Amino acid sequence: MKNSIGIDAGGSLLKIAFEENDRLHFRKYPIEDINEALEWLKMIAINKTVYLTGGRAGKIKAEYFTNAEIVDEFTAACEGAKYLMTQEGVLLNEKSLLVNIGTGTSWFTIEGEHYERVLGSGIGGGTFMGTGNILADSKDFSTLVNLSVNGERGKVDLLVKDIYYPEEPPIPGELTASNFAKSVANASISPADQMASVLNMISETITLLTVQTAALYRIKKAIFIGSTLAGNKPLQDSLDIYCKMSGIDPFFLPNGQFSGAIGAMQKK
Repeated sequence: MKNSIGIDAGGSLLKIAFEENDRLHFRKYPIEDINEALEWLKMIAINKTVYLTGGRAGKIKAEYFTNAEIVDEFTAACEGAKYLMTQEGVLLNEKSLLVNIGTGTSWFTIEGEHYERVLGSGIGGGTFMGTGNILADSKDFSTLVNLSVNGERGKVDLLVKDIYYPEEPPIPGELTASNFAKSVANASISPADQMASVLNMISETITLLTVQTAALYRIKKAIFIGSTLAGNKPLQDSLDIYCKMSGIDPFFLPNGQFSGAIGAMQKK
């Protein structure tokens, strides 16, 4: 990979992987800063082969790196994840689900050298950012994550325990009976409460789809990657709780947000 640069140009972020002084380095930029990022990249890309993946790969090739090669984004994500799994000592021969939470979310079965995309959803980081802009009037990812930590989703969501009160519910009472169902009746809801509800809705939905897909393919382990998890401990913690509650063993792959860029630069 020494003479290669991998660029994953997604819907929200530009992620870059490159090797320097025998070490793998990573950078990422908001897609709005694409011109600044690629002008810098052109300076370090001399005598290196550029590999592109993601939805904006064609645009970058046409405008910046006409000699670059384009790699299918699903192939790149899986190959990059396999590389990182090897680095982390995760067994590749154990059949797992690979869950890539980017702007949307994709599910792959992965076992040894074989992988297959089996499911996709529009729920993901784009959902979090879009609803955050509407509900909290912010486009800053860190601000929205912090709001979700400080909010009380029980002011927004109708919980199972609310329905059964004062009786004991037959399932965990903190589970959601209906997302945002209290919004009309509760005037004291804050943006933080709403973002706590949004983050939980995303987590519960992704867990539900992960559990159903895992059952279909008889899988017990889920490897999570994707930019939406980076700097988002609340989402990781929520997924961890819900997956374990449902009998799934979750693993959050370090540097997993750069899987696409790493997989692209591995192309021979």
